[in-house]
Amino acid sequence: MTPEQALEKLSAFLQREGLKMTAQRRLITEVFFDDHFKHQHRSVDELYRTVRELDPNVGYATVYRTVKLFVASGLASPRQLGGAETRYEPESPGEHHDHLVCLDCGHIEEFENERIEELQHDVASAFGFRIEEHRMVLYGRCIRVECPHRAPAPGLS
Repeated sequence: MTPEQALEKLSAFLQREGLKMTAQRRLITEVFFDDHFKHQHRSVDELYRTVRELDPNVGYATVYRTVKLFVASGLASPRQLGGAETRYEPESPGEHHDHLVCLDCGHIEEFENERIEELQHDVASAFGFRIEEHRMVLYGRCIRVECPHRAPAPGLS
């Protein structure tokens, strides 16, 4: 979803709720839905720091409440992807992906795999079950070179 589409949807939601689209809400929406951050799963704290770089007058409570409006309007979903901090992900209607999460550095990688999707439906069918929705999160340890906590590969020193 583009920032413009998100602003349009949020504006309609705010109007139905009797709320106004403020300049601060507009900025927070533009930052959250910016293509540069599209696949990031950001916490309110992280979003706040980014927004404050652009406008130091935006308060933490404003960012927090705006993110809650994103969730209430269906623009974003909260995710618990390891760690205690809730992360928020922009909704992309009709799009599905799963997650890999590093237990050391917290890196989150999105992936799509048609074979896994088919296997999930096969398993559900074998148990007489129809999947309506699902979320898959795989937890492990990075082997990415840039991971600051990466352990050396076995046998290498």
